[in-house]
Amino acid sequence: MACLEVSQEKFKVEDEEDTLDGSVDFYGRPAIRSKSGKWFAGIIILETDKSFGNEPVNQGLATLAFFGVGVNLVLFLTRVLQQNNAEAANSVSKWTGTVYIFSLIGAFLSDSYWGRYKTCAIFQIIFVIGLASLALSSHLFLIRPEGCGDHQTKCGSHSSLEVGMFYLSIYLIALGNGGYQPNIATFGADQFDEENPKEGISKVAFFSYFYLALNLGSLFSNTILAYFEDEGFWALGFWASTVSAFAALVLFLCGTSRYRHFKPSGNPLSRFCQVLVAAFKKWRVEMPQDGDEFYDGDAKDSPTSGSRRLLHTHGFKFLDRAAHISSRDIDDKKHDTRNPWRLCPVTQVEEVKCVLRLLPIWLCTIIYSVVFTQMASIFVEQGAAMNSTVSNFRIPAASMSSFDILSVASVIFLYRKVLDPIICRVRKKGLTELQRMGIGLVIAILAMVSAGIVEIYRLKYAKPGCLHCEGSSSLSIFWQIPQFVFIGASEVFMYVGQLEFFNAQTPDGLKSFGSALCMTSISLGNYVSSIIVTIVTKISTEDHMPGWIPSNLNKGHLDRFYFLLAGLTAIDLVVYIACARWYKRIKLDGKSDDKVEEDKLEV
Repeated sequence: MACLEVSQEKFKVEDEEDTLDGSVDFYGRPAIRSKSGKWFAGIIILETDKSFGNEPVNQGLATLAFFGVGVNLVLFLTRVLQQNNAEAANSVSKWTGTVYIFSLIGAFLSDSYWGRYKTCAIFQIIFVIGLASLALSSHLFLIRPEGCGDHQTKCGSHSSLEVGMFYLSIYLIALGNGGYQPNIATFGADQFDEENPKEGISKVAFFSYFYLALNLGSLFSNTILAYFEDEGFWALGFWASTVSAFAALVLFLCGTSRYRHFKPSGNPLSRFCQVLVAAFKKWRVEMPQDGDEFYDGDAKDSPTSGSRRLLHTHGFKFLDRAAHISSRDIDDKKHDTRNPWRLCPVTQVEEVKCVLRLLPIWLCTIIYSVVFTQMASIFVEQGAAMNSTVSNFRIPAASMSSFDILSVASVIFLYRKVLDPIICRVRKKGLTELQRMGIGLVIAILAMVSAGIVEIYRLKYAKPGCLHCEGSSSLSIFWQIPQFVFIGASEVFMYVGQLEFFNAQTPDGLKSFGSALCMTSISLGNYVSSIIVTIVTKISTEDHMPGWIPSNLNKGHLDRFYFLLAGLTAIDLVVYIACARWYKRIKLDGKSDDKVEEDKLEV
């Protein structure tokens, strides 16, 4: 009986214990493990717990809303606003790129001032306003005559004001979704205490399931909504997206009392500038061989209060001068003062080093994003020029991205349940994030080669004398399935690996920034795609040639564009391997490299 009482008391203590990672509840009190965070009982769970789960559901609905606009935007621009194929592809690339540029704004506000919860709520409200504005402007001004914008009837011309309303709406959507996305990913990961063995494993798994929820949320958009929009019911599709985004906002707010939070750590730009200025001021100082004379800081003057300390690492030695304690710094200490523009703690210096080490890896992911963005633009235009009729039912070209979603879901399941356990038995350890990202680049090359081969055969079976591009080849649209499947498989390795990598390798005060790096990679990929399309169009249309991507794809060479991207990705892979071999992992106080690796192997 006494043993039972002791056991019950022990369970009660564990049940009421605080988290170890410094997270707090809504009122700023230390978060109690049993009353906050963790998983919600559902389909994609690792452990049964009623405290967490709004993020994946919320993410699914928000993604449905976003892709309800984005998946068919290229067709809206060509059919409703009368843009040509190259112009529409560029417009979509620029818009999608802007979405993810705004992720930096959201991450900055979250890490510095607002915190992730408040940032997510504010940007979701902006997102809903943008969607409602788009639905209203489309219904009242753009879809004229009524019923236009399908694959047969194009809409009339529009005034500058009406076009301006359209662009204002979609860029409000870009601001709302962009500011929200990196924070909801990081906020979801915040619900798991990585200092706890069980929750640490769940935190790694979260990113896979988060990306799965993101793709499942877009499944409805890419099938049902894409079909109605392709048939000319654009306003209905936009209103459905608005309702979905509003439901996502309500669900997010309903979980307020159960979330774990991290306090914002202040402006990282000022901390970075302080390190650079302090290091420059001491550029003539002779540095010691070891780190004994480096300033470790203390709680009262820590620039990131509540965050875990970073240990000193070798590399970027010039920055170490910012933490070197000079004779002048010793005099200041006697007067109980410290000039932050002359002396910085080691943790603050290591923050800058962490970001500098991440940049080469991040830059190498941009070309992959160029490949990924073709799925929402060039793939759709290619599909629209193929035979998409099955038993008198016309399949919208944008709906083919459903095979990408099914590929993502399948590969996530196969990797986590089959491949990863097998790899762990053979190699005694799983694949690192960097290794998975490299595999993603290899599969992306296969996707572009596959798309190029399909285009060669599409041209072979093109109908001569076709006046427009819609359905101008007898080759079935289902031949696009392999390229979508390859893209989906590459996403699991590249984007899930990126989310894990940037979240794990950024300091506590820059977690949202880490997720924003992943989003910004997609952004720059879209801009680079736009630049490549512009250059290719300019060069290939010299001497009055139709070019590689003309309005009538039967007169172009889209296959050459795909093979060009495959070549660029292959070059990028070589550079990426060199950068990955050079990279050094972050060192947290109290968590050695062996422990980090151990945690990773258990997963």
